[in-house]
Amino acid sequence: MKSVRVIARLDIKGPNLVKGIQFDGYRVLGTAEEFADLYYREGADELIYQDVVASLYRRNSLLEIIRRTAKKIFIPLTVAGGIRSIENIREILRAGADKVAINTAATENPNLISEAAKVFGSQCIVSSIEAFRKKDDKYEAWVDYGRQTTNLDAIEWAKQVESLGAGEILLTSINYDGMGKGYDLELIKKVSSSVNIPVIACGGAGKKDDFSQAVKEGNADAVAAASVFHYNYATPKDKPFMSYSEARLRMGEHIDSGNIDFLNHGYGRMRAITVEPASIKEVKLSMLESGIVVRSSDSYCEVKNV
Repeated sequence: MKSVRVIARLDIKGPNLVKGIQFDGYRVLGTAEEFADLYYREGADELIYQDVVASLYRRNSLLEIIRRTAKKIFIPLTVAGGIRSIENIREILRAGADKVAINTAATENPNLISEAAKVFGSQCIVSSIEAFRKKDDKYEAWVDYGRQTTNLDAIEWAKQVESLGAGEILLTSINYDGMGKGYDLELIKKVSSSVNIPVIACGGAGKKDDFSQAVKEGNADAVAAASVFHYNYATPKDKPFMSYSEARLRMGEHIDSGNIDFLNHGYGRMRAITVEPASIKEVKLSMLESGIVVRSSDSYCEVKNV
């Protein structure tokens, strides 16, 4: 039985960890490096850094954050956003990343994937596919972090990137992102059954059971999540609301009163935290109890008290 990876995804704008819903309405939750260090110590198998404005500005601005992160964490780090050339990839890998995820530039120039795979090896090249489910239930690949359509069928595009040499696929459902209703199992299953490379399911996890479903029903090789993990560490467990001073202690100086109001009440005073927060350890234990093999780590052994 395959060993399934549990991955924390960090959307980054400037120095900040941000999170939105369906790739929109971002709110600052803290600094990316603080959360990355926390997830590493909690037992994450990998991390994904996504520069959410990089494709818009045609550049990735995470090099310094990558360098500082690589000095403190020792699990694979994938970097996505604004990667447009072999030189971009080389800079990011030299800064300390282990893999890069390419989306927009690959749809414009598919040969970039094959060229990158030849230069750096397929194991370093991830195809990021942001899939939008249309009214006819077909999936279209979108780019520029969900800002632009492509007319590319997401399933067929997944087959093509495999043939071009991508080592794995980071598959994100735009419709499900941040909604907390679970992964788009149909999307995951369609892609995973169409390719032979690993598929990382992303977008929609709302509770511990969702991770197991993505593996058992969608046949995902890895599961990535953001909100479930972020809100587990960003919100207090002993009471429903937090003060500004409490938030600063938890998440640093980048938190302002507007973000605290968001965490406490949500959009339009409707509860925006649509997930049941869980730690990485809790998710791994839940998956193990459902019969899924997860990667062991010292942190994970603490959960099992062994």
